[in-house]
Amino acid sequence: MIDWDDVRYFLAVARGGSVRAAAKRLGVNHATVLRRIAQLEESLGAQMFEKLPSGYRLTAAGEEVLDLAHQMEASSHLLETRVFGRDQSARGLLRVTLPPFLATHLLMPDLADFARLHPDIEIEILTTGEVANLTNREADVAVRIVADRKTLPLNLHGLKGPPLFSGVYMSRDRLAALSAGKPDPIRWIVIDNHGIPDWAREAEVHTTGAPFRTPDAETQIIAAQQGIGMTKLPCFVGDTDPLLVRVPGTNLPMHGTLWLLTQGETRKTMRVRLFTEFVSRRLAAHAPLLAGLSVSREATVQPSPAR
Repeated sequence: MIDWDDVRYFLAVARGGSVRAAAKRLGVNHATVLRRIAQLEESLGAQMFEKLPSGYRLTAAGEEVLDLAHQMEASSHLLETRVFGRDQSARGLLRVTLPPFLATHLLMPDLADFARLHPDIEIEILTTGEVANLTNREADVAVRIVADRKTLPLNLHGLKGPPLFSGVYMSRDRLAALSAGKPDPIRWIVIDNHGIPDWAREAEVHTTGAPFRTPDAETQIIAAQQGIGMTKLPCFVGDTDPLLVRVPGTNLPMHGTLWLLTQGETRKTMRVRLFTEFVSRRLAAHAPLLAGLSVSREATVQPSPAR
């Protein structure tokens, strides 16, 4: 009888093209992957892969096994989600994925309230902007910023939340110094290789220096607080930071719409239903903050379409 775990390792190598990639994906060592592949080949009496300088390539036998392996994987996930879907107790593990900004600057107090209300639910927060595979149970609920609803996979179920707007921010002290005539360069602060928008060079306050690139969002915020220049941030981040102020003459482009996404039978479990309903209500309460309408201060403008 074929061991399903061996098939999982086979699929990981087929998808990653190497034993190293498969080991990383599965969280095991190189030797374990090789052992599992050898066990599968022994069970089937055929070689699954051809080892090349560029990686592992499926043999003819491996190609035949691949289609059946996909079917086994789909059946395994279906069985797991159906059993999971029948679990109506407010306890157990709940995996939630959301972008780091949303977790640290908006929803953590709400997540804390939910944890206090439901002490028997084990909550695992995955802070990433990458799309988690809900079908494969990498997460049970995903909170995502969606620019176009048509891009959502058809197999996902979603609760639509409020729209999210962004603004352009700089240090309050740096803006005061600029108003006083200090000529220090104003850099456009970006994450990685994101470019500088044309209007950043032409607005009422425009960039005059070379870009300042940061590796992540938290470093981006600190760079702005330190007066290095100006940067684009979600309004719920920039408007609540006492060290930052909106740059005069800039608009508030819509960044996207927040969605709570679930998949298949998992959405029917008590803990998923409790969580999505709770967070949906909290997001609705945060709608003014997300739209940049919760504060009134100098250099604030009403949201308008992006340029």
